[in-house]
Order: sequence, then C-alpha cells, then structure tokens
Amino acid sequence: MTAAPIYVEPRLPDPRGPLSLAVTELLSERAPANHLLQVEASLADADPYGLDLHLALYICYELHYRGFAGVDTGWEWNAGLLHLRGRMENTFLTEVRRQVGEIDPDVTAFDEMRELAIEPADGEGLSYHLRDKGTWEQMREYFVHRSLYHLKEGDPHAWAIPRLVGQAKAAFVAVEYDEFGAGRGARLHQQLFADLLDAADLDSSYLGYIDHVPAEALAAVNLMSLFGLHRGLRGAAVGHFASTEITSPPGSQRLVAALERMGAPRPCIDFYAEHVEADAVHEQVVRTDVVGDLVAREPHLDRDVVFGIRAHAVVEDRLAEHMMSAWADGTTSLRRPLE
Repeated sequence: MTAAPIYVEPRLPDPRGPLSLAVTELLSERAPANHLLQVEASLADADPYGLDLHLALYICYELHYRGFAGVDTGWEWNAGLLHLRGRMENTFLTEVRRQVGEIDPDVTAFDEMRELAIEPADGEGLSYHLRDKGTWEQMREYFVHRSLYHLKEGDPHAWAIPRLVGQAKAAFVAVEYDEFGAGRGARLHQQLFADLLDAADLDSSYLGYIDHVPAEALAAVNLMSLFGLHRGLRGAAVGHFASTEITSPPGSQRLVAALERMGAPRPCIDFYAEHVEADAVHEQVVRTDVVGDLVAREPHLDRDVVFGIRAHAVVEDRLAEHMMSAWADGTTSLRRPLE
C-alpha cells in the first residue's frame, strides 16, 4: 500500500486590492526567462499597514519558503517582482521606523533586553486578558492569528544564520535546533502547533487561514521575513529574535494558565508549556552568546538590535490591540468568522 503524498505547497490566497491582485495575476503565468518584466503597480496611496500591501508582500516572501501550488518557481528571483517587493518593503519599513522613533544614542542592546525582561506586577494586555477573562472562542481565534507564524516557526529567523559568525552563529543555531525539534520531526515547534490546531478542531494546513487573518497578523510575520532576508538588517533580525525569546516564557506561562482554566485539550497546553521551559533557557543564551558576541564583533549593529526589539513590539502591539478591540466590541477579530 502506497502512503498518500503530503502536499507542502499551499494555494495562492485571494487578492484583497490592486497590489495583491497584481502579484497573484503575475504568479498565474510563467516567469519570463529572457527579459526584464516591469511590474506596474502604484504604491502612492498604499496603506503601510493595509491588508492589500501586506498580503502582496506576504505572497512575495512565501516564494522563498514553500512557494505555491502551480506557481512557476522562476518567480522567486524574478527581478521585476523583486523590485515591486522592495518598494512595498520600503513603504512598510519607513512606517515602522517612524513608529519606533529616535533611539537615544546612550541606549544599548543590553539595556533594552534588561527592560524587556521586567514583568509588571499588574500587567495588562492580550495574554493577561486570555488568562483571566478570555473565552475558548477567543483563544481559538488567537490560534488562527498565530498560525501564520507558528506553522513556520523558526524559519524566518533562520535567514540570519549565514549572516553571523563565531559564537553568535553557534549559539543562534543551538536555539534554532530546539525550535526545529532537536532532530525529531514530531517535536518540531511547527508540528506541535499543527497538533494544537488539530486538537482545537481547527485547520492545521500550512497557510490554511491566510484568507481569515487581518493585516496585523500578516505584518507580524512580514517583519521577520523582511529582517531575515536583508543582510543589512541582520542586527534588527537578531534584535527581533532576542525579543521573541525573552518575551515568550512569561507570555506562554499566562497562556498555559488560560488553557488550563478553559479545560483545553492537552496538545494546546503542551505547546505553550514547551515554550515556557525551552525559551527560558534560550533567553540567557540569546542575551550573552548571540547578542553579546554580535555587538562585540560589530559594535555599529548595537542600535540595529535595539531597533529590532522595538519594531517587534510595534507590530505585536498592533495585532494585540486589534484583537482586544474587536473582542471588546463583541465581534470576531478575524476577517471571516470561524465555522
């Protein structure tokens, strides 16, 4: 008996405006091999956080991950499409830089990480809400938002590995090794989240919910891809990575408490329990051996690390605020409700 094939390439999502329509229409054709294709698409009125721009950008980035079923692989490095992607990146990154604002020249990456690790006694926000008052329906929506990242967890940050040297590279790989299941496919964090989705009676297919999530969820993943795919932003990529690892344990602990209060299926609890334990160790490794070694070798990247940490907060706060606002109004935080 022959095992059924496992399909790894998702379908192209539905366009949501002129930019995403231009990209999806291009990808329905064969990539030109012998001439430079000029992609005509205006960004003059594009919202830097809009759904159309972030869906188009997400699609462009996905060509570097799993691609799409039926899409010519030649599009991955097509100069015309890359030019359009670069213009969208600039629109997005310019707005993120504006929101992060000026970084005091006296602030260091170590200062920023120390501040990040301080947990307020009376904190508020998304994970506190889910822990104390959230419903199972809201938790399932949260899973859907996070599926865009967790089903590729570890992949966006992995682009930084060839851009590092020495101890920073060795320590970065050590952390990623855990993210990728320490050599065991069943323990891949991506697989653990797929198990979580199955247990929550949700679609565990890769990009299964891309037509459900708002721009804020797409932007959170796009920022990682943007940082990872540009060598000049390697400091920001490491800062984003550090922020992810430092903030994960306390947030995951609150989600464990929320899920236990809700009587959630065990795979849902286990996913976040894994992050409480693993990321608490990762935090110390990232602080000293990744960031410490990087800024010792390349001191000029210190401020870029700080920017990456703060940019991570900007996009994550937007996503959290979107969910909290929708739930406060008694509506779904998704573009289309779950069935």
